[in-house]
Amino acid sequence: MDSDEALARRAAAGDRAAFAALLDRHYDRVYRIAARILGNPHDAEDAAQEVCIGLARSIASWRGENARGEPAPFAAWLCRVAVNAARSARRRGAARARNEREFSELRALETCGGGAAEERAWLARALDALPEPRRAVALLVVGEGLAHAEAAAALGMAEGTVSWHLSEIRAHLRALAKADGAADTEAAR
Repeated sequence: MDSDEALARRAAAGDRAAFAALLDRHYDRVYRIAARILGNPHDAEDAAQEVCIGLARSIASWRGENARGEPAPFAAWLCRVAVNAARSARRRGAARARNEREFSELRALETCGGGAAEERAWLARALDALPEPRRAVALLVVGEGLAHAEAAAALGMAEGTVSWHLSEIRAHLRALAKADGAADTEAAR
């Protein structure tokens, strides 16, 4: 039976059978790591599959040694890859949840009065009045459902800047909704 290291060297050289043997040998461990980090079997399966796909591209980067030049087993390297993939999946899940929460907050702000068409028109006017790049941030994150990191890459800004713009957008829309609500109350008197 070949060692992991021998299989990894052969797989890096393009040996598909060696690559398949490594996946067969280590898939369960990769899945368990992802499951422990993510806490969800479905997400763990997705992350494990992502590791397997990514491994085909990254196996050539395995050198058999750590950063200090000491021998490092393939299994340890693969565990680090699995941990990093699961952490990335968790961050993406958190970003997705944050986007959904922000979208629901903006939808709630639509209900500042009137019917559905009025509400949509109010929100469209409020978003159209935003200065750039806030309008673009709102379009990509809220309208298109991009994660903050994806919107940041598309707009050429830091992810934290995208988050800050969204926070400012929410505060602005809340203030507008409150002001519109106060104006409606005054008009009703």
